[in-house]
Amino acid sequence: MFKEENQKNLILAIVISIAIVLGWQFLVEGPRLDRERVQRAALQQQQQAAAPAAQSPSVVATPGTPVAVPDRAAAVSQSPRVRFDTPEVRGSIRLVGAQIDDLQLVRYRETVSPSSPLITLLSPQGSPSPYFADFGWVANGTPGPMPDGQTAWVADRDTLTSTAPVTLSWDNGSGLKFERRIAIDGEFMFEITDRVTNSGAEPVQLQPYGRVQRVGLPKTLGFYILHEGPIGVFNGVLNEPSYDDVKKKRAIKNPSIGGWLGITDKYWLVALVPDQKSEIQTQFLHVDLGGREAYQADFAAAALPIAPGASATTTNRLFAGAKEVRLLDSYEAKLGIALFDRAVDFGWFYWLTKPIFYVLDYFYRLLGNFGLAILLLTLCVKGLFFPLANKSYRAMSKMKLLQPEIEKLKALHGGDQAKMSQAMMELYKKSGANPLAGCLPVVIQIPVFFSLYKVLFVTIEMRHAPFYGWIKDLSDHDPTSVFNLFGMLPWGAPEAALLGGTLGAWPLIMGVTMFLQQKMNPAPPDPIQAKIFMFLPIMFTFMLAGFPAGLVIYWAWNNILSVAQQWVIMRQTVRAKVGS
Repeated sequence: MFKEENQKNLILAIVISIAIVLGWQFLVEGPRLDRERVQRAALQQQQQAAAPAAQSPSVVATPGTPVAVPDRAAAVSQSPRVRFDTPEVRGSIRLVGAQIDDLQLVRYRETVSPSSPLITLLSPQGSPSPYFADFGWVANGTPGPMPDGQTAWVADRDTLTSTAPVTLSWDNGSGLKFERRIAIDGEFMFEITDRVTNSGAEPVQLQPYGRVQRVGLPKTLGFYILHEGPIGVFNGVLNEPSYDDVKKKRAIKNPSIGGWLGITDKYWLVALVPDQKSEIQTQFLHVDLGGREAYQADFAAAALPIAPGASATTTNRLFAGAKEVRLLDSYEAKLGIALFDRAVDFGWFYWLTKPIFYVLDYFYRLLGNFGLAILLLTLCVKGLFFPLANKSYRAMSKMKLLQPEIEKLKALHGGDQAKMSQAMMELYKKSGANPLAGCLPVVIQIPVFFSLYKVLFVTIEMRHAPFYGWIKDLSDHDPTSVFNLFGMLPWGAPEAALLGGTLGAWPLIMGVTMFLQQKMNPAPPDPIQAKIFMFLPIMFTFMLAGFPAGLVIYWAWNNILSVAQQWVIMRQTVRAKVGS
């Protein structure tokens, strides 16, 4: 056991460390992120005002760009299109260039309001924020014209559905006929099968490629626990360079057999999935398009020889949609896409975070509400650690009963710290009490707490998931505020700039339950320690005000269960002492 002086130093070190981290976040990191948001907003305004220049100079670039227009709808209307409309996505494919560049998610909206706009994932060139994918061939030699961004493909039908694929065709007039069959499943996966027939007199070699290009730096949250930007899995290894990494290096290349690559946002993913048995060369690319920066993920496979009278076929896929965990798992299993679930940033605690998600998801399917699922998960965690917590709380109860004896030792030894520490150690040993017992239940649950935070923060299943009452989104902070008496006063809830949220009802409930739990613990013998512990509930109330409401509900409910457990044990300990 620690001596009292060691306890004091440990607690002071923890508090100082927390203060440094919070100070850095609030005084340095917070203002820096605010400046970056302002700069990005200004850059996006400049980009929207500027006309797009030529495409990336890479081997997979598409010559020519549509004329810039003031809004996305006008850009979509510039070219003939094949429409698609499934239960999950709707949009269109641009026939000029055969680009998949118009896609909205049917079940996801920008806010919790059912009337808010649908999430728009892909947008065409010429729009304010182009984001698109395309596939094609690069010729080794000169077999005549090759399809590019200005090629007018002919479609065999005007609508693509999950049961009826569309075939695009184009003849280069020099003996090569190109056909592209595009299919889409009932979710977010496109299958692109390219076939080239050589009716000329000479053999040709064509190299298949695919790319995703995003023009302009998107707005990111800037949280260190979340990756947003280029992402890929090459030879079974996850690769997550930042936008800044790609910009500094201009190009990041990785050879691979199979794998996948693309660009990820917090909840959305656009990813190329080449043939999982093919050898490919991949790259993440940054391109300056005449004042507009673009980020690109692309792959090129080995060149295929096509003899006269023969044909060559290649099949690749494109995922464009929401990062639903079970769906990504199903694609990984069904299509053999390695680590496809890692598109969701479960982090270093993947081994714990993902199982917690599965438990929550199971409870949700059972109860129909993710908030209730969190409460049930808390009960399971408490049950798992119940024996250990019981032992700890019994030791704490003994500590609380020793308070009169400790006061006598203080009066006896006065300012002699050495004798006081020795006498207290003997008292603890004799009674079987542990002064650090109260820390153990908290420490063992820190990985669970952090993993639950990750689940609430990164999984789309938690996005816009309601609880009861005023909580409409468990992944966002409590929207109520003590500053307007939780909506009773006629003014809005001011945002707490340092916290990223408002001081709502659930953070206050959590703070009260933490205070009650603390009052049931024995008071530290040192006055400084006692004051620090009294301050902790207040500090955590303000600190958690900006955290997801689901996490605050978990902590508050956990505190309530702990208080009940401690109260029962304390009653049993007192009765046992009286009986003896």
